[in-house]
Amino acid sequence: MLIAKKIIDLQNFLKNKRAHHSLGFVPTMGDLHEGHLSLVKRSKKENIFTAVSIFVNPKQFDCKEDFKKYKRNESKDIEKLRKENVDLVFLPSAQEIYPKGFQTSVEVGGLTKNLCGTFRPGHFKGVAAIVLKLFNLVQPDKAYFGLKDVQQVKVVEQMVKDLNLPIHVIPCPIVREQNGLALSSRNSRLSSEEYFRATKIFFSLRVCADLLKSRRNLSLKFVREYFRNHLELQGRDKVEYFEAVDPETLVFLKKLKPPILFAAAVWIGKTRLIDNVLVLKPHHVYGG
Repeated sequence: MLIAKKIIDLQNFLKNKRAHHSLGFVPTMGDLHEGHLSLVKRSKKENIFTAVSIFVNPKQFDCKEDFKKYKRNESKDIEKLRKENVDLVFLPSAQEIYPKGFQTSVEVGGLTKNLCGTFRPGHFKGVAAIVLKLFNLVQPDKAYFGLKDVQQVKVVEQMVKDLNLPIHVIPCPIVREQNGLALSSRNSRLSSEEYFRATKIFFSLRVCADLLKSRRNLSLKFVREYFRNHLELQGRDKVEYFEAVDPETLVFLKKLKPPILFAAAVWIGKTRLIDNVLVLKPHHVYGG
């Protein structure tokens, strides 16, 4: 497994791989868990070569404290990727990615206006910029993203479509604990009590989806109040948003008629977690 910290080393390794072999790419911010590794495993199955990037992107953090708190486990991450027989790990510094004088930003329009975009100004500009730069550097055939960050996936898909990038974006299912909690690098910040409370996020999303089976003319107001009341019951946690949106456009729905994506962001103590479930039919729920 090659570890490249410089762009020139990355390009030298890849220059003879692109023409003759399929290349899968998994961009990450490190602190790898089984969710990340599920993307790596899929890439390994579908491609001759697999590259993984580890870069904690400062431009997608709207809060400097959150950026500082983000865990860096470089040695552990490398060992996990070595066990998965990854071919290349790109591990650049911030100076390598954003050299002095860097001025370019990338903005994807409507998809970034609601959900996380409402509460994290500039976040998706940072996401789009780093993903586009990594795509240009790696030039993969396929790129793998987890659907826990469903808005990010849609933004990347739209950018690839709009800019005619020759890359197939592969959305991959959410990986969960047995109790339903979506795997996230942020989970390690939770105390044992907060961890238990966090499991209610997916449970409540599933109940909202199940309500579609048992009630006709179910109102969004009712479902939103149920979700908020259940998560904020003890006053220690806060629902940042809970919305029903179109799964493709992420436009807010006025009527609860499948297909529906129920998406939520919840502050469990001082830790922000996101999750979602997809309802294609009243009795058919996706999301783990």
